[in-house]
Amino acid sequence: MTSASKAKIAIAGGGLLGRLLAWRLCQRELDITLFEAGDLSAAGEGACWTAAGMISPLSELAHCDKQVYTQGLKSLELWSEWSRQLEQQSGQQVEYRRAGSILVAHGKDRSELLQFLRELQGKLGESVREQVQPLDSRALANLEPALHSFEQGLYLRGEADIDNQRLLPALLSALRRGGVTLRENSRVSCEVGQISLPPQREQFDCVIDCRGLGAKGQIEGLRGVRGEVMVVESQEVVLQRPVRLLHPRYKLYAVPRSDGRTVIGATEIESEDLSPISVRSSMELSSALYSLNPAFAEARIIETRVNCRPATMDNMPYIHGEDGLIRVNGLYRHGYLLAPAVVAQVENQVAQQLLQVV
Repeated sequence: MTSASKAKIAIAGGGLLGRLLAWRLCQRELDITLFEAGDLSAAGEGACWTAAGMISPLSELAHCDKQVYTQGLKSLELWSEWSRQLEQQSGQQVEYRRAGSILVAHGKDRSELLQFLRELQGKLGESVREQVQPLDSRALANLEPALHSFEQGLYLRGEADIDNQRLLPALLSALRRGGVTLRENSRVSCEVGQISLPPQREQFDCVIDCRGLGAKGQIEGLRGVRGEVMVVESQEVVLQRPVRLLHPRYKLYAVPRSDGRTVIGATEIESEDLSPISVRSSMELSSALYSLNPAFAEARIIETRVNCRPATMDNMPYIHGEDGLIRVNGLYRHGYLLAPAVVAQVENQVAQQLLQVV
């Protein structure tokens, strides 16, 4: 590569990480090729389509390493900036909302709220007071009228969510406008400076492997964790922000969309099974949703989604770089929470590698 030529970058995997990386790197005047095993326009392919799009570092901190929280805070700031840029470049709304989130529990499960708060206090100390606001019934009803039947809750300031069903097509539009070469229906393998698409091999200055479970043979311990969600539609119940219902056995989340739909989920199953949602899961999700507000009983189930999140053995992101090859994977259930922070880290690694090549 000469200094006058554009560095050639291959990105394998057109999910959230792949699209974000291609979008960010194409703005650095690089020659980007994005390879995807399926159809980039097909909603539902990959865990990025199934997710609810929550960006919730505080909610996750009680159950995960503090590094996830720290990276999540960075992602919150990046999402604020990147969502504005993406809307300008694509001409499409991505609906990034930073209105915080709410945790509630029924009376018999009130100890779950107290335990959650203790976990945060243990990890954040007194600073938790600035980020978490206890709510009595009146304050809760004022903030979220649909939750008027609950006696108390917690308001987690600063948390956010993004509509993945709008974000992913907007990213694809921006990639096309940015001149990224899109290679769909191309199941590839990744090596140092090389993409293999039998019987051909193509050379690149840097290859970035973010194929999710497609990279299972190259990353030791990579596994799939099944997740199931339902999408319901209701004109009677309107939530203003994501709500989590704490329960000893499962943790329901409900994320409202602007079109009157709500994405609900709770399941996390150690399985790579991609068969349709089970009766048991659908009953538990429906019952928990009904318990948030009985008017949800008349909501219509619009669709169900099932997918497998790629996860490492410790459920932490995997980033490994060597000259000509970077592997990034294992965002687990923290895809939208961690993706921008991870992408920013990989951007820096790419820049450093290219400086060594020139």
